[in-house]
Amino acid sequence: MSRDVFRIAGACGFWGDRNDALADQVRGGPIDAVLLDYLAEVTLSILRVQKLRDPARGYATDFLKALAPVIKEIDERGIQVTTNAGGVNPEGCAQAVLELARAGGLSKLRVGVVTGDDLSGRLKDLRRAGVSLAQLDTGAPFDTIAERVISANAYLGAEPIADALRAGARIVVTGRCTDSALALGPLLAHFGWSKTDWDHRAAGVVAGHLLECGGQASGGNFAAGWESVPNLARLGYPIAEIARDGSCILTKHPTLGGLVTPAVLKEQLIYEIGDPERYVTPDAVADFTSLALEDLGRDRVRVSGARGDPPPDHLKVSIAYQDGWMNQVALTFVWPEAEKRARATADLLLTRAAQRGLRLDAHHVDLIGLSGAHGPMVPPLASDPNEVLLRVAVRSADRDAAEAFGEEIAPLVLCGVPGACSGLLSARPKAHAVVNFWPALVPRNTVEAKLEVLSP
Repeated sequence: MSRDVFRIAGACGFWGDRNDALADQVRGGPIDAVLLDYLAEVTLSILRVQKLRDPARGYATDFLKALAPVIKEIDERGIQVTTNAGGVNPEGCAQAVLELARAGGLSKLRVGVVTGDDLSGRLKDLRRAGVSLAQLDTGAPFDTIAERVISANAYLGAEPIADALRAGARIVVTGRCTDSALALGPLLAHFGWSKTDWDHRAAGVVAGHLLECGGQASGGNFAAGWESVPNLARLGYPIAEIARDGSCILTKHPTLGGLVTPAVLKEQLIYEIGDPERYVTPDAVADFTSLALEDLGRDRVRVSGARGDPPPDHLKVSIAYQDGWMNQVALTFVWPEAEKRARATADLLLTRAAQRGLRLDAHHVDLIGLSGAHGPMVPPLASDPNEVLLRVAVRSADRDAAEAFGEEIAPLVLCGVPGACSGLLSARPKAHAVVNFWPALVPRNTVEAKLEVLSP
């Protein structure tokens, strides 16, 4: 591989993304590295619950499905793989990867494991040490949720990933790290950018941000012209060709579908970033407003001009906590008077709940097909719609109350408003836990990343 250009491919944007995208990237043409991003805030809490039920779980098992068909090619071609599929059990995920390697006779493939992000067992100690863990957006005190915490993970940066690659790891599995770190880590290992080279680090953050949402940077979910995207069924995921000076060319494998233009990339650049002048990561603060995008044609766009500043002294912590229970019912009403009968049924369900003394802290009524997306902003219809799907969702601190609300759906068959038929939820609805998100900050020096490189 060239020392002056490093090609990183994106192959996953969330847990549930296409498992065949990794094979497309590996087999579609030359690449030096590939990243797979599986984690979101709610994903960690789901994985935590899984691990509580089974200590062997707690990682994104889809990674193994994606990796198995191409692990031999990855090893033979020297492609680096970085992923946060480790979730709350990076060690378990790494062992599963090693099992794949052993089954394929890959005796020299080494796997790096990055841990240290999980703060779930340290929250009380951090509080005693004076760390407030106050809600980052509202300032609410942590004590209001302390007994309901499900998971707590600090966002690690790219350095431990780079260290794992320098130590000879072919595949690096992490827990919670920033999405951009999955790209910046290989770049630090390859180019040797210094720990205070903020502009180059910001350039790596930009490249990582463009890759971390999978096909969204190559025409997927393109709001400004989705009709013009060729062959979405075989969407080619994005590839960043990063130069030593930090500039990069975003492209895709030419044999696959998709579209790479400045408009496509701009939608991804502003996705989930907050302040575009200060995109904060543990590795650098990137200024996205300094970027220049040049359309080179044929699905190639040059991105340059990244500027960066030092990162803050604190790391963000993603805390998930249980916030009550939810249940929902759904029924379809057809013409005539579909809307009228749907609204009457919603009133009937909520009245029945009140008569039974069910403690419901909140409720929400959707008329899908009429006002499900835009609610009260929808103007009155001139005619009665052909059909309306009624959805009534409730929330309660009392699990029994939320569960009992689901019991009200079946009696409507004989003692409700006529004309309803089965909706999306045909069985008796069950209550399930509501998981909420609590962002907080911890001093950087209270979090220590740990690295281990394993062999089959």
